[in-house]
This record gives sequence, structure tokens and C-alpha cells, in this order.
Amino acid sequence: MHPLGLRFVGHSTVRVELAGRVVLTDPVLTNRVSALTRVTTASTPADRADVDLVLLSHLHGDHVHLPSLRLLSRHVRVIAPRGAGDWLRSKGVRQVEELAPGEELVDGDLRITGVAAAHSGHRWGPRSTRGPQAKAMGHLIEGAGTTVYAAGDTDLFPGMAELAEIDVALLPVWGWGPTLGPGHLTPARAAEALELLRPRVAVPVHWGTLALAGLPRAPGRHGARMRRLLIDPPHEFAAKAQGSATRVIVTPPGEDVALPDLARGPRT
Repeated sequence: MHPLGLRFVGHSTVRVELAGRVVLTDPVLTNRVSALTRVTTASTPADRADVDLVLLSHLHGDHVHLPSLRLLSRHVRVIAPRGAGDWLRSKGVRQVEELAPGEELVDGDLRITGVAAAHSGHRWGPRSTRGPQAKAMGHLIEGAGTTVYAAGDTDLFPGMAELAEIDVALLPVWGWGPTLGPGHLTPARAAEALELLRPRVAVPVHWGTLALAGLPRAPGRHGARMRRLLIDPPHEFAAKAQGSATRVIVTPPGEDVALPDLARGPRT
């Protein structure tokens, strides 16, 4: 049996099975997120079964989705960016714990380490000054001799080069709309991130799952562009990553990731 199991549930949601624990990143488990509609395979109860830990990278509505969190067991440990705990509890989310970049927590044989991210941490985005705010972050998930880097939403930042011995990097390569705001990786910038991170495997996420309702079916160039953006970014990322030491595994939303042998060998 492979020591690591990954399922790309969709958007930034990945089911990580490692060291006897089940982790869910930024769970989006419903068919609607505010004005966004899920345009791919619906999430199933199997995606959220037996979850032990939830890792929340930042407070944006497509990453901290309250209706999805309410679908999980009340006993799940919800790990939120430091400063977000009181707000989440006020919304009925139980078992909330806080973590900041550089801090660690342990669950059984699993260790979670907070990592910095270059992204807005405000609930309503970078231009708002009202409402909850907590620093955006990523996570290192370590156990059974394997390390997974869940980047959350981020642009490039120098500290990426300091994250050593990553086996699998879950890297965002687009978003849900026709354009990207600040604090995101495009396919080209995600390929640049590989040169800093040097993971053995990269799995592109944050693509092909959500879109503004009706936009993919719109006539003309706007609909055509959105339809392309629901498909092309991970393949553009894989093409730009050719020649690197990292194997890119493009996995459609709703499917298990076909992982190779992750036995550690010498790095070049």
C-alpha cells in the first residue's frame, strides 16, 4: 500500500491520507459557493468520510466555506490561521485551533507546520478593511517519511526556497474567474515555484472546479475564454515545467492522484 493517498476533490480541496490520518484542505464540498457554481463532478460523502483534520489556508469564501465545514463531523480538528478562531466559532464551527507560519501541531504520527503565503488574508479581499482578517498561509503535512506542501493561495515568495525535502507540492495554477487578482500563481509562475521548491511531484490545484454562474455557457469570446480557463491552466503549467526535476501529475477534480514511488533519492 502506498504510504500517501491523495484525492483532488476540487478547487483547493485535497483529501490527504497519510500516517493513519485523513486531512482535508480548504474544503469546498457543495455545488455552490456564493455566486460561483461547481462545473465539474460533485463532491461525494466519501470525500469527507473519516476526516481527522481540516487545514484552512485563509479566510476567502472559496477556502473557508462555512456550509462545507458544517457538513463535517463536529469532532474534526479545524486548523485556522491565527486570529481567525473566534470568528469561526461565532459561525458555529467547533474544535477550532489556530496556527501561524512557523508554528507546528501534532496529530498522532502526523505533524503540521504553518508556512508563509503571499496572499490577502482578509475575508473580503485585499481592498476591504472591515470584517475578519488573519494572515494567509500554507501548510507542510509530514508523516511516514513523506512531506506534502499545501500552498493554499499564494504568489511566489523567497521563503519557498527554504522548504526542503518536499515530496508532493499542491500548487494553485489559476482560480475561478477569467482573470487573477494579486497573490496568485499563474501557470508560468507556478513553474517558477518549482525551481524554488524542488518537489518530487507537483499536483496542480485551484482550477477547473468553480466559475461564475452562467459564464462558461455564455456566447462569444467571454464564454469561450472561461471554457478554456477551466481546462488549460494545469496543462500549461505541466508544459512549462518540462525540463525540471519535478514530475507534474494533472488530475481532474474528483479523482485520485496516481502517485509514483516517492522513495527519496539523491537530489541534484
